[in-house]
Amino acid sequence: MSDTAATELFVGHRELLFSVVYNMLGSVADTEDVLQETWLSWSRAWPSAQIDNPRAYLVRIAVNEALGRQATISRRRESYVGPWLPEPLVTDEAADPAVRAESVSIAMLVVLETLTPLERAVFVLHEVFGYAHTEIAEILSRSPSAVRQLAHRARSHVESRRPRYQADPRVQKKVTERFVAAAFGGDIGALMELLAPDVTMWTDGGGRAGGLRPIEGREKVARLISNVTARLPSDLVVRYRTVNGDPSAVIFADDSPFAVMVLDLSPEDDQIRGIYGVTNPDKLSHID
Repeated sequence: MSDTAATELFVGHRELLFSVVYNMLGSVADTEDVLQETWLSWSRAWPSAQIDNPRAYLVRIAVNEALGRQATISRRRESYVGPWLPEPLVTDEAADPAVRAESVSIAMLVVLETLTPLERAVFVLHEVFGYAHTEIAEILSRSPSAVRQLAHRARSHVESRRPRYQADPRVQKKVTERFVAAAFGGDIGALMELLAPDVTMWTDGGGRAGGLRPIEGREKVARLISNVTARLPSDLVVRYRTVNGDPSAVIFADDSPFAVMVLDLSPEDDQIRGIYGVTNPDKLSHID
């Protein structure tokens, strides 16, 4: 295999590798670092190794590199100030449906944070990307029975915390637009109509903005939103973009990303049960 062929194979699988690793880690920066290590391992291996299935080989390297990085990430999050949310992935609203199918919502990524690293790897590979348990066993160097046990625990854990539900994108966009209009218009009555009684709001400002803990309850959340938006600059621009597969609001100040707002809707009545706001500039630097 030539240098050119090795590079082309890696580039051809890069989008898949990025998606798998990002869904395991929830961080764009860490994902890019893992892909760099994956490339180095791949470039060292291909001249001498018999690689019959490049896709499987690359996924195995990337997944295990991601698992090896988990301890460092866990230590960093233990000292993180305020709620930690995944780094939002913003894509074109007209994204390929296949890309949307492999997108894990911010709300789901928050739940995946409660799994062990191995459980999360198995869940992502099996539930999101459709890998068979036997394939995952080879990737993780575990027995198929061990992988099935991990998959069962992960699925049970996730389903107990977040029943599977995907809001209609058109409904989610409409609710998001109404939410933004009510929030920036100071209309607490309209906000109260949109929010579920048990709504929870997370704001990830990395200690530089936002609260130190999630806010729960319709009245508290509505009051907080009204107070915060009243103090914001008047020249903010809201653009509706797809974030982790969901229609969402991306707010700009002077053409720089200021915040990302993602709503999680209730399956019963499409009221807002979760609000995820990312204002940490370190997590918004890749957005344009």
